[in-house]
Amino acid sequence: MSREEASSSGAGSGSGGAAIQYDYSSNISKHERSANHNKPPMFNGDPEMFSWWKTKMYSHIIGMDGELWDILKEGVSNLRLDEEGVSLDRKAHTTEQKKLYKKHHMIRGILVAALPHKEYLKMSDKSTTKAMFTSLCSNYEGNKKVREAKATMLVHQYELFRMKEDESIETMCSRF
Repeated sequence: MSREEASSSGAGSGSGGAAIQYDYSSNISKHERSANHNKPPMFNGDPEMFSWWKTKMYSHIIGMDGELWDILKEGVSNLRLDEEGVSLDRKAHTTEQKKLYKKHHMIRGILVAALPHKEYLKMSDKSTTKAMFTSLCSNYEGNKKVREAKATMLVHQYELFRMKEDESIETMCSRF
C-alpha cells in the first residue's frame, strides 16, 4: 500500500480514524538537506539582525567543531600571518600548528561565506579571523561606550514616553 493509500484509508492511525501523514523531507533531496545543513547562516548587513545572526553562527560553528569557535574568539597568536591570513612560515610549522592553521582557514572560509561581498570588503585587510570577527562585532554591536550611549538614549526615550491625546490605550501599548 502506498503512503497516499495509507493516509486515505486511515491505515496506521491505530484508532480507526483517518490519519494524515506527510513526509516533510520528500520535497528536498538528501543532498540538498545535507548541503543546507553545512551552509553557514547568511548575514544580510542589517544591524538589527546581527545579534540573531551571531547566535545562529555560534550554533553552526559549535555544531561543526567547538575548537573553531575558540579560534574565532581567541585567535591564533602563535602563528605568524601576513595581511591576507597566509602563514609566513607554514613549512616550519609543527604538527599542532599545521592543525591550527588549517582550522583557522576553515573558520575564515565559513565567516567569509556567511557575509555579503560589501561586508567582506569592510574587513578584508584583517589578517586573522579573530580580527575580522571583532571588526564585524564592533561595527554592529559597538564598543562599550557605544552600548552605554544606546542604553542611556533608550532610558531617556522611556522616561519621555507619554500617551498622545487622541490615542487609545491599545494604540499606545502597541507603540510602546
